[in-house]
Amino acid sequence: MKYQSESIASIVQRINTQFFLPAIQREFVWKPDQIIEFFDSLMRGYPISTFLFWELAPESRDRWDIYRFVESFKQGGSHNQIANTDGITQLSLVLDGQQRLTALMIGLKGSYTTKKKYKRKNNADAWTTNRLYLNLSKDPKAGPTSEDFDAEIGVRYGLQFMESEPEPVPNSIFFRIGKILNYKTDEEFDDFVEDFLEGLTDEISVREQKVIRRNLQRLHNAIWRDDFISYYTERDQDYDRVLDIFVRANEGGTKLSKSDLLLSMITSRWSGINAREEIHSFVDYLNEQLDKRNSFDKDFIMKSCLVLSDLEVTYKVENFNNRNLEVIRNKWNAIKSAIERTVRLINSFNIDSVTLTSANAVIPIAYYLFQIPDVTLRGTTPEDIRNAHRIRKWLSVSLLNAVFGGQSDGLLHATRKVLKDCKGYREFPADLLNIELRRLGRNTEFDDSTIENFLENQYGRRQTFLALSLLYEENFWGTVVFHQDHIFPRDLFKTDSMERYVIDGPKHVQYLERRDSIANLQLLSPEENLEKSAKPFDNWIGSRDRSFLDRHLIPEDRSLWSFDRFIEFSIAREKLITNRLKSVFTINQPDEE
Repeated sequence: MKYQSESIASIVQRINTQFFLPAIQREFVWKPDQIIEFFDSLMRGYPISTFLFWELAPESRDRWDIYRFVESFKQGGSHNQIANTDGITQLSLVLDGQQRLTALMIGLKGSYTTKKKYKRKNNADAWTTNRLYLNLSKDPKAGPTSEDFDAEIGVRYGLQFMESEPEPVPNSIFFRIGKILNYKTDEEFDDFVEDFLEGLTDEISVREQKVIRRNLQRLHNAIWRDDFISYYTERDQDYDRVLDIFVRANEGGTKLSKSDLLLSMITSRWSGINAREEIHSFVDYLNEQLDKRNSFDKDFIMKSCLVLSDLEVTYKVENFNNRNLEVIRNKWNAIKSAIERTVRLINSFNIDSVTLTSANAVIPIAYYLFQIPDVTLRGTTPEDIRNAHRIRKWLSVSLLNAVFGGQSDGLLHATRKVLKDCKGYREFPADLLNIELRRLGRNTEFDDSTIENFLENQYGRRQTFLALSLLYEENFWGTVVFHQDHIFPRDLFKTDSMERYVIDGPKHVQYLERRDSIANLQLLSPEENLEKSAKPFDNWIGSRDRSFLDRHLIPEDRSLWSFDRFIEFSIAREKLITNRLKSVFTINQPDEE
């Protein structure tokens, strides 16, 4: 096995003209800090490991989908585009080293677009496109200080992603590192350095000029002179052999996730469909084009494919054989339909990217709908309403009790067996699923311990909306927006308000401890919330009728509605919540016979 070595500039200038990506490669996942660390390693002369290329023979090119490297990356994921390789005489695919080569492309020729904090993704002003710069004035021998941007990641060179090049001032002379590609020969580079230094202000000291010259020389050496890219080229055209090489090259560390591996296998075996494009597009569709914002990923899709196809749930390379992959291919349209109907259903419960704490908890519902392809449970028939209500309760309890947290392959296998045995029945078998899950040691019911945990939910937690929703018998969660509202407003818990009510000492602490508890929370429509906020609290709560009190479990004793009785109010409401939960859920376990 003979390795070759070349400079970074030599390889980078042939990316997307000679070097491309096979469909089995996953997409770029590095963060800006990782790119900075990588370039710091180059500047320090550290080895960056070897690369593995596959040279495609002309007769093999039309057999596989080939992709371009990403040059301009956007936070949250940028999909690789299919490459047009017509007219390319020598074409090689990268089997190992895609992340490193993409980092080089972004740093030297591209950009990295990131979202500003506290801005919404759909706001154009939320995004900033940054390129990689080197602070030539920073002496790497001094090492990072606690004030440095890069101190925490141990970067010695002054590398930083920035939107634009700042004006040069002493100790802060930034240089966009991609410009180094313009100076191939030593003569061109030397002329550039002299002109660059002459163009600096007189305020730049002789010592700083030496640091600048040294940093530019090191950058030029790293990109043009040092043979950093050491690679082996595989020329065998047997795809099974190449796929095996790819798997072995990528499964030794953490470079390739299990879903990436399954996606690679599917991509290489499916005919008549571009699996990579199909699955990525489906994930984007679920997350961005339904009624609610979701945050599913290809792991969820891959796991669902295995479960819904009645295949081994655990990710193992030996399970991805041709027969199994063909099973998934034949069922793909039905799998997509079941997943979409499932996501639309849970979105109608107001369960979305914010409140869905375990995607695996959704998969048994998808399997149930997979078995009855004509059902959406979005209608108004008694059967649809009853079934949707059963599923909402089952899913909500599963999420609140973290039933599918941790290793859940065994749970998915067990619940699938229950659902498979119930094939032909249109009623969602919540009780039978719960019996099986309890057998496996998972708590799926509301017992006294679960109710106690329920009452510990606080405002701001992801699970709190789900907890509150279980107290209401709504059938239109997805069409009406509900706000989590403090019954006794937070303003009443400010120091001046508490002093006005003569609430101090230990009682002051108790008030603050209970302020955000579920006993002081309710779900209101936007109109109700606006009405409440527009009135003094005493006037608002005194104007509520009996149906409102019953619906929101407000204690009828009006003496508890005064802020100086808040502790007694919250205790009384906890009792009402407990009684509501016991009436909604069967506390006594169903007969397991």
